Amino acid sequence: MDALDGNAIGGLLIDVFGTEMTAARSTCATCGDSRPVAELVVYSRAPGTVVRCRTCGNVLMVFVRAHGAIGTDLTGLASLNQPDRPLSRQASTLRRAFRPGGRWTGQRR
Repeated sequence: MDALDGNAIGGLLIDVFGTEMTAARSTCATCGDSRPVAELVVYSRAPGTVVRCRTCGNVLMVFVRAHGAIGTDLTGLASLNQPDRPLSRQASTLRRAFRPGGRWTGQRR
């Protein structure tokens, strides 16, 4: 399976967060490495899209489209910061719906 960089999920991240997120700073919960989402490793041939840490290989994010929704698992992230831009209203709604354990389901399409 060929790996892509984080730019490959730019559109998907807009669907989930409501703003451009490839420049957002991600921090791996396993090794603590911090880098822009654009530099992460992406695998998109699976039933979902898997995003891994470039340093340790930990799974940081998983996105699955099913039944008109985008399921999102961010448990591998210690943080995801976009300091220069506030999140959109849509992303703020998703953040309020955040469940313990880092999992939430995105908006219906």
